[in-house]
Amino acid sequence: MLSSITAFVTGSTNHTIATAGRHHSVARVRGVCQRALLLAMFATGMGAAFSAAAQPVVEPEAGIIDLDASDAPPEVTGVDSTNNISSDSRVRPLPIEEVRLFAEALEAIRTAYVSDIDDRTLIDYAIRGMLAGLDPHSAYLSADDYDNLQESTEGEFGGLGIEVGEEDGYIKVITPVDDTPAARAGVMPGDLIVEINGRPVRDMLINDAVEMLRGEPGSDVDITLMRNTESEPIDVTLTREVISATSVRHRMLEPGFGYLRIAQFRTNTGRDVVDALNEMKESNGTLNGLVLDLRNNPGGILQSSVQVVDAFISSGQIVYTEGRFDDSDGNFFATSADPSDGVPLVVLINTGSASAAEIVAGALQDQGRAVIMGTRSFGKGSVQSVLPLNNERALKLTTSLYFTPSGRSIQAQGIEPDIVVDEALVTRQMPRRGIYSERDLEGHLPGSDESEPGNNAPTPITSSEQIVVSDYQLNEALTLLKGWHIMESGRQRRQSEE
Repeated sequence: MLSSITAFVTGSTNHTIATAGRHHSVARVRGVCQRALLLAMFATGMGAAFSAAAQPVVEPEAGIIDLDASDAPPEVTGVDSTNNISSDSRVRPLPIEEVRLFAEALEAIRTAYVSDIDDRTLIDYAIRGMLAGLDPHSAYLSADDYDNLQESTEGEFGGLGIEVGEEDGYIKVITPVDDTPAARAGVMPGDLIVEINGRPVRDMLINDAVEMLRGEPGSDVDITLMRNTESEPIDVTLTREVISATSVRHRMLEPGFGYLRIAQFRTNTGRDVVDALNEMKESNGTLNGLVLDLRNNPGGILQSSVQVVDAFISSGQIVYTEGRFDDSDGNFFATSADPSDGVPLVVLINTGSASAAEIVAGALQDQGRAVIMGTRSFGKGSVQSVLPLNNERALKLTTSLYFTPSGRSIQAQGIEPDIVVDEALVTRQMPRRGIYSERDLEGHLPGSDESEPGNNAPTPITSSEQIVVSDYQLNEALTLLKGWHIMESGRQRRQSEE
């Protein structure tokens, strides 16, 4: 049985969810559950009264909803102190007419539907529909759904490595995860999945679509995509495999200039970022600039996003949350340590950057710590809480919104980059023949330091040609950092001469 209530920040509209370092008291939820139990009992009784042919009313099992006062949530490690949903006992009266309408609909289905469906299944369907009607992120979680949720943030699972959400009744690709079947097959952010194994998915619940996309490693799944740039549907056959995406990767672009990629915010992402920074400094000496790549990052654990920001700043607010109840509010601040040593920082974002990724970009932007480059982010600024029920079921419910240090709401707005750079492919122009310089003229006056051209230039670890052709945004970020370093070096040189 699920015995805790956990706050979540979900990536965009996707189905990858992650624990935030907070939990809520059972008190408020217990009141909600009591009302739900009364509603179920009332609806069942009313249903029997509306039809003489109704089946005998079965008294609800005591285990349907857990009301055990001793079932307190376990301690959850977090950055902020423990927060509680308000224990306010004020309860709005049940809308009798609407409950009667629900009972009528339930009884009509029980007696007239073409197939016999047990009451438990019908109630499950009703709860799923109620949660799905609230917003794209609230959902009813079965035991399998909850296990999948845990796997996506902490473990491994058989699937395609694709983050999906819902748009206009279709399943939308938020982003493929790095180095997974979906990414290798060329699935792109913004693609709409219109069929899975030949079955149309329009108006399908996102939980059901995710279940169809997952499966045994080694098994195949056929998906049909619609893409804005293509006039015809795209059919793709993908082979499921164990998805264990690396959260943090790093390398050197050129001596002194590092690259740090966060694919998703998982449990250990904050620690992995600090380790990556230390490794780059130890192996390459002082860092002159760093690119933090958050593109196509669907989000994840709130606590990890706070830890990542904390790795780059030594004071100030990182993010805060606000909900309907005072105790659902949270406030997160930086610690005094700065593992980055103040390295000049450019953060890359795009429309696939969502939720926890937007927390990082927004905090670094508001604190003046980094230049944000790329395109506007997704705009997912809500926090979900998992409220446990009995029988290993739970509600994933939107309970608060989060805001950047300056008070900006990310919800449906996104992060606007400081420098807009669209995704593009750029081809380097080949050197033209017949172009000469002074040093090529016969009898030219020698310079004071006439070494062979390029001998003193740093040798890129990732070739400039590769960066320019394959990743224009990354090339622009590297160029900005190099110019930043040149200006800062000149300033320091003048100060030392003075």
